[in-house]
Amino acid sequence: MGSNPHAPAPSETPSELPTPTTPPGREALAAILARPDRAVVALDFDGTLADIVPDPDQARAHPRAVDALVALAPKVASIAVITGRPAGVAVRYGGFAGVPGLDHLVVLGHYGAERWDAVSGTVHAPAPHPGVAAVRAELPGVLDRFGSWHGTWTEEKGQALAVHTRRAADPQGAFEALRAPLGELAARHGLIVEPGRLVLELRPPGMDKGVALTQYVREMDAESVLYAGDDLGDLAAYAAVEKLRTEGPDGVPGLLVCSGSAEVPDLAERADLLLNGPGAVVDFLAALAARI
Repeated sequence: MGSNPHAPAPSETPSELPTPTTPPGREALAAILARPDRAVVALDFDGTLADIVPDPDQARAHPRAVDALVALAPKVASIAVITGRPAGVAVRYGGFAGVPGLDHLVVLGHYGAERWDAVSGTVHAPAPHPGVAAVRAELPGVLDRFGSWHGTWTEEKGQALAVHTRRAADPQGAFEALRAPLGELAARHGLIVEPGRLVLELRPPGMDKGVALTQYVREMDAESVLYAGDDLGDLAAYAAVEKLRTEGPDGVPGLLVCSGSAEVPDLAERADLLLNGPGAVVDFLAALAARI
């Protein structure tokens, strides 16, 4: 009988499961532990499962992430990675494809517009929004008008474009200076701008992490949900969990986890549980799996 290369070694001892600091968070964790087979665990990718790096093309899931997901996935209804990246890119950078034990994993890419599931191993995606091609053509000219912000660069995301300022001499100054002109460019072509941690993403409207999470929780008929994120784009998912808590006679208990970042205090202030980055998130997932 073959062994699972991603199974934890016998000598590994999972860390203690931390306690949420809020009553709704503690209620949600109790619900997840009581009926894990009816729980959806939803996770952002960059900054939550993967460390933020200067070049997003070099981002990879934390070295212990797949092991933790393999331990947890068979015990819950589903694990959903919800990301602004194309689904296929997140799968590749996460190392999720072809891993035994990850049958219950889906990746909702482009904020839910794309979907990959581990069972079929295929990505389902809509046709590109025509505004993306128009913005792609005009974006260099817009950025040239802000040539003093050396170090900004554009990431091609297929169904979206992202302008990064993390490498600029004044990253926050470049971010603030570009918000208005990029917003005007996006609006002219029917797109919106999604701000993040020193990144401005021009993408089609209609989907966000909150919409994607709500639809998936309902699709799975989940009785509880956990969402972990680190960035401004995760606020929509936080709002979705907060709304799910109030729906129906009892609501859907939801646990909000923040992969701690001083760059996004709004997220930390609304979280039920604050963890110190992807390493701590992975440890939490492993500890949760051990408790179920």
